[in-house]
Amino acid sequence: MSRATNENLPPNVIKQLAKELKNLDETPPEGIKVGVNDDDFSIIYADIEGPAGTPYESGVFRMKLILSHDFPQSPPKGYFLTKIFHPNIATNGEICVNTLKKDWNPSLGLRHVLIVVRCLLIEPFPESALNEQAGKMLLENYEEYARHARLYTGIHALKPKPKFKTGAISESTTALNVDQSNTSVLNVDEKNAVSGAALPLPSTLAASTTTFTKGGSGPDQQASAVLNSMIETGVSGSAAAVPAPAATLKKEGGLVKVQVDKKKMDARKKSLKRL
Repeated sequence: MSRATNENLPPNVIKQLAKELKNLDETPPEGIKVGVNDDDFSIIYADIEGPAGTPYESGVFRMKLILSHDFPQSPPKGYFLTKIFHPNIATNGEICVNTLKKDWNPSLGLRHVLIVVRCLLIEPFPESALNEQAGKMLLENYEEYARHARLYTGIHALKPKPKFKTGAISESTTALNVDQSNTSVLNVDEKNAVSGAALPLPSTLAASTTTFTKGGSGPDQQASAVLNSMIETGVSGSAAAVPAPAATLKKEGGLVKVQVDKKKMDARKKSLKRL
C-alpha cells in the first residue's frame, strides 16, 4: 500500500474503504463496475452503463470519485471522465447532485453514491444545471436534447463488453450429453450387429410367435409355426429372410426360449414344401 496516496486517510477509513471496495468488486450494483486500486483508495473509478430507454443507452461512461482528507465527514467529488451531454454534468466532467453536496451523510457508502449517479442519467434535474445548454434544451425541446445526448454517446462513450448468453454452459452440457447418449446407442448397435442379437423381427414373424394354441407347447410345434409363416411369405422374400436361430417366444404370459438346430430346420422346411 502506497503511503504517498493514502497517508491523508485515517487507518479506520482505509480499512472501511477496503472492505467496501471488495464488496463492490464482488457484487457490483446493476450497470456499474468499480475499478479497484489497492494502492490508492482516495480515487475510485467506475464504469457506468447507460440505462435502457435513455439517450445514454448502449454506452459506457467512466467516472471517478475523489475522497477528501477528512472523508467521510466531507463528501467525495465526482467527475465524468467520458464526455457526456447532461444538464447536471459540467463540460469539465464535474457532477452536480445533492447526494454529493447538501444531502451528504457520513454514513452513506460508495455504493449509494454510485447508484445515485447512475439514476441521474435516468432522471436529470435541469433546475440545478451545470451545463446550461443541456438544461435549457431539456426543458424546451426534449427531442433536440435527446438527439444531442445520443450524438455524444455515439462519439465518446465506451462500447459495452459482450456478455455470455444466459444458459450457454447448460446448453453446451446438454448438447454434450446428447452426443454421449447417441454414441452409447451406436456402441450398443455395433455390439449387437457383431453378435447377431437384438435384430428386429418382421411383422409377419412377430405375429406368428403369438398364435400358438394351448396344445402346441412342444418345441417342434412352435418351430413348425415359425416355418409355416416363412413359407407363406416366401422364403426368398425380404420379410422372411431374417434368420431366427434363437427366437424368444411368448406363451401364456411367459417367455419360452426355443433353440432349433439348423439341420433339423432345413429338413422340416423341405418336408413342408412337399405338402
